[in-house]
Amino acid sequence: MNDDVIQLGGKKQSTFMDKVKEILPEGGNLNLCLTCGACSSGCPATGLDGMDPRKFLRMAALGLDEEIAKSDWPWMCSMCQRCIYVCPMQIDIPQLVYNARQLRPREERPKGILGSCDMALRNGSTSAMGTSPEDFQFVVEDVLEEYQEAQPEFAEMQAPIDKEGAEFFLNQNSREPVTEPDELVPLWKILHLAGVDWTYGSQGWAGENYCMFLADDDAWKHITTTTANQADKLGCRTFLNTE
Repeated sequence: MNDDVIQLGGKKQSTFMDKVKEILPEGGNLNLCLTCGACSSGCPATGLDGMDPRKFLRMAALGLDEEIAKSDWPWMCSMCQRCIYVCPMQIDIPQLVYNARQLRPREERPKGILGSCDMALRNGSTSAMGTSPEDFQFVVEDVLEEYQEAQPEFAEMQAPIDKEGAEFFLNQNSREPVTEPDELVPLWKILHLAGVDWTYGSQGWAGENYCMFLADDDAWKHITTTTANQADKLGCRTFLNTE
């Protein structure tokens, strides 16, 4: 017998299916999926772990909660939403994936994502690298000074932190200040040449949100709220998410 064949037993209660029904568009029904394959054709994760969005969707429709929970494929999906735009039934597959991730106990979710989320929760920067607001400010000021001196045409370039009343509040991938600080500069140059009024925030400046990918509702809300509150505190009108 092929070990990859999914054996269907008797009818069972599907708690996952209950969540699925709550997020379907009005009148939607997973059993009306046309199995057209449009979702799979443009999916970057198609074929990984022997899975694709169409197969995942049928497993959900059949109530295969345990099989879905055991599969690593939901953790390979980037939730890019390509599948939504091509689905004739408007089924929100990324939301299904998000809910599928919650089928696993938090401590059993992928260690890399889990560790990055927990690190972000431990500091005001919300940095998955654990970079404190003080360390971030030191790196930004040090790199800025270096380029102001080395490239006279950018002597007036600024990289403000906690500038009140700036038009744009920017976040930043937290890996760059730690491992690739020179990668901060190209964006600064663009903003400088365009005359953009912007600022980082000392709190909530980290752009990535691993807690969202962990499917931890309370944690990703905390990360997002920290950033939004800092932008509001500074009086910025627009939050520009560089991630």
